[in-house]
Amino acid sequence: MSEPLILGIETSCDETGVGIVRGHTLLADAIASSVDEHARFGGVVPEVASRAHLEAMVPTIERACETAGVRLDDVDAIAVTSGPGLAGALMVGVAAAKALAVGLGKPIYGVNHLAAHVAVDQLEHGPLPEPCLAMLVSGGHSSLLRVEDVTTGVDPMGATIDDAAGEAFDKVARLLGLPFPGGPHIDRAAREGDSVYVDFPRGLTARKDLERHRFDFSFSGLKTAVARWVEARERAGEPVPVADVAASFQEAVCDVLTRKAIDAARSEGIEDILIGGGVAANSRLRAMAEERATAAGLRVRVPRPGLCTDNGAMVAALGAEMVARGRTSSALDLPADSSQPVTSVLV
Repeated sequence: MSEPLILGIETSCDETGVGIVRGHTLLADAIASSVDEHARFGGVVPEVASRAHLEAMVPTIERACETAGVRLDDVDAIAVTSGPGLAGALMVGVAAAKALAVGLGKPIYGVNHLAAHVAVDQLEHGPLPEPCLAMLVSGGHSSLLRVEDVTTGVDPMGATIDDAAGEAFDKVARLLGLPFPGGPHIDRAAREGDSVYVDFPRGLTARKDLERHRFDFSFSGLKTAVARWVEARERAGEPVPVADVAASFQEAVCDVLTRKAIDAARSEGIEDILIGGGVAANSRLRAMAEERATAAGLRVRVPRPGLCTDNGAMVAALGAEMVARGRTSSALDLPADSSQPVTSVLV
């Protein structure tokens, strides 16, 4: 019997993603992004995102099927991001998935966006090590998770207590006059800069903080420190060395993320670290994680950059794992839950 064919739908933020997988094989990963519509506002506008999903949904599904060389009625199950994310955006994806499930007579799986960022690595590197330590870093999340079984056992170890890493990248990019979204632009600028030009603070790494927040993250203070440094230069009438500030800021973020991930893995006796989410596309984070993990005798897995940002392939990958492990499908009245906890992998 061939492996089941799964269609995954992702609409948690500003990307309409439709992926099709067979087992661990990616057949199609179609994406329609509304990022250009949000750029002039300097951030994602939920209403604009929801309307963009509505317009893009059918063409993106059609494009995915065409790329995969399959018809909709070939699909064995539908997987959809049920949360967390923007409420209106999630509703569009969940409604589309329900319509497909009813129309095609196929089971539906409402899955957690964060767990999907973990599962997508299987499309590139094969089955996940069990257990593994997942570090998810994106615009809305900076989390450390112990993963025993990605379909059921995702255990939170640490999370952001204020700004997530990706959010800090966007805000610092705006301070430096770089476009939205900030991550790729800071990464690019930092390559020409000096990472020790400014010694920016490393949040929640002091001894007293580690007692209460050993595996948690905080990037709000770092963002403020960059703002004050830039303002001081401007007040003094001096030019702001954008590349150097970008490199110094990026170094501070990557230092904290990798340091805490390795500490968390060691504390649990876990030898494999998986990095996912949009910030996992950052070149410095990937290099530093590999370097530090190797020195600590640990292994690191990071999907290629295109699979780190939000996409339908990751949802399909988690759906395929649900089917493979015989998990019960979701009811047709499954909700879109904007604050779905990571402990709830399937609704």
